[in-house]
Amino acid sequence: MGQQSVQILGTGQLLELSRKLKAAGGARLKANFGRRVRRAAEPLRDDMRQTIRILPIKSDPRKSGNRGGPSPISRPLRATIAEQVRIAVRTSGNPGARVWLDKGGLPPGLPGVAEALNSKGRNRHPVFGNKRRWVQQTTTPLWWDRTVRAHTPRMTREIAHVLEDVRGWIE
Repeated sequence: MGQQSVQILGTGQLLELSRKLKAAGGARLKANFGRRVRRAAEPLRDDMRQTIRILPIKSDPRKSGNRGGPSPISRPLRATIAEQVRIAVRTSGNPGARVWLDKGGLPPGLPGVAEALNSKGRNRHPVFGNKRRWVQQTTTPLWWDRTVRAHTPRMTREIAHVLEDVRGWIE
């Protein structure tokens, strides 16, 4: 999962098409191409957000005593992570769509949580920043990867269709 992203690239085909779009001087064509590539990636982004929101995360049971306090983040963990799933579309250079997790938009202390939950299926952290008390949260590992695999065939078909349409416009 590395940087928490998936890229749909037809590499050679998209690059060749991007060059032809530039040569055709079609700003409108390029915008239409980008919009259709983004639309092909939107269902993955939406499903990824939904997957994160309903991800079953279990924690160690609470110990007895007077413990607790205010949460260091104002939003629930899953909703906070889900809102940072983004789409980036490029129509030149290395054209394609990228669905990724914007770690910069996460509160301090959370950037590695999604990756840990995906790769290991667990996240161990101090309770409200107290380094003397730790808790472990567990979930089903590889949830990001499974969601990407489920969408890859559809996205590949949609991108191939976009490539055919755009090729027809410029040739």
